Amino acid sequence: MAQRNGRVPGPRITGPLAPFADDYRLKLRARGYSARSVTCELRHMARLSRWLEERRLSAADLSKERLEEFLGELPRRRDGGRVCSRQALSQILEVLAERGVERPWVEAAAASPSEALLARFERFLLEERAVASSTASVYVARARRFLDWCAPNAELAGLTASDVTGAVLRASALVSVSATKLFVTALRSFLRFSFVEGLTPIDLSAAALSVARRRRSSLPMGIDRKTAAGLLGSCNRRRPKGQRDYAVLLILLRLGLRAGEVARLRLDDIDWRAGEVVVHGKGRHEDRLPLPSDVGEAIVAYLRRGRPKITVHREVFLRAVAPIGPLGTNGISGIVRCACSRAGVPIVRAHRLRHTLACQLANAGVPLPGIAEVLRHRAISTAAEYARVDIEGLRAVAQPWPGGDEQ
Repeated sequence: MAQRNGRVPGPRITGPLAPFADDYRLKLRARGYSARSVTCELRHMARLSRWLEERRLSAADLSKERLEEFLGELPRRRDGGRVCSRQALSQILEVLAERGVERPWVEAAAASPSEALLARFERFLLEERAVASSTASVYVARARRFLDWCAPNAELAGLTASDVTGAVLRASALVSVSATKLFVTALRSFLRFSFVEGLTPIDLSAAALSVARRRRSSLPMGIDRKTAAGLLGSCNRRRPKGQRDYAVLLILLRLGLRAGEVARLRLDDIDWRAGEVVVHGKGRHEDRLPLPSDVGEAIVAYLRRGRPKITVHREVFLRAVAPIGPLGTNGISGIVRCACSRAGVPIVRAHRLRHTLACQLANAGVPLPGIAEVLRHRAISTAAEYARVDIEGLRAVAQPWPGGDEQ
């Protein structure tokens, strides 16, 4: 017999999670799960509800830690995978929060002095320095390492320059040159914060000396036109995923956006009448860029025939499989990697496509201020590395070799 309202019958759920089964079903459907997958996930919800009931726990007692405990007790499949999806079950926590289910109040353990200090440092980065949350997390992790080495109890008043240089040397012996440079950058930021907050009597950031390059930096490199055409041609634009991937690749190649900027692009950021797009860049800066006609057509094709219709998300580019949601920075980078594999070319990162636009501008004779403006660099010195790409221009201004014209 046909089901009313198109609902697929699911398992009977008893126990503390039973009142939330319908909300969970609707959430899964809204995020692109098929009817069959919804039934499967409801079966797992019933299992979780029985697990809570056996332990005399209520829905309010369900937390990430409880969920991990439940998953850890389940048997594994023959291939080693889980019989339940953590990603799907974690959405039950969202349902409980939306229904106003409050967890029992438990007195939180007092944070250690180091963690309390790192929390202040993170707030400083996010609120005062307008640093992206991902960057703040990276800096906090490096600052935590420094505290573990030099000030386990967060007592910074006695720090000396030798402590700072010793930490840099210790880091350089453990990680690569690029990772050491990141450690130095984060450490300088943490030490400046400590001085501003009055935790150190002097500013010790200068003691974190720059890391010397062990080899000459290579020229900034893009990809050639044939490779770029191969990446675009590898997208099957008859399928929704291919429409999305083509639009993402074209934006990276034509506008030179960073992967995170593409991921943050929202429907409201596109002004179709003016032919412009608002880009949310580093440091919470916003810039308006002209929207090339081919890029606009690719986005329109994706919105009409590729983008999932059942979604509340305003981000332009979404995952193609459930749970439907915005693509993150890693998702954008993954699109580039998959396109390289399909096209049979060496794997490159999404940022390499940004370099491609900059190198094309440099080879076309565009001056550095123009390149900096297109790439939205705040300082022209950041775009100076692309001057080395214009070999003919450099040859024209090169001085003769001392001692003769033949050398």
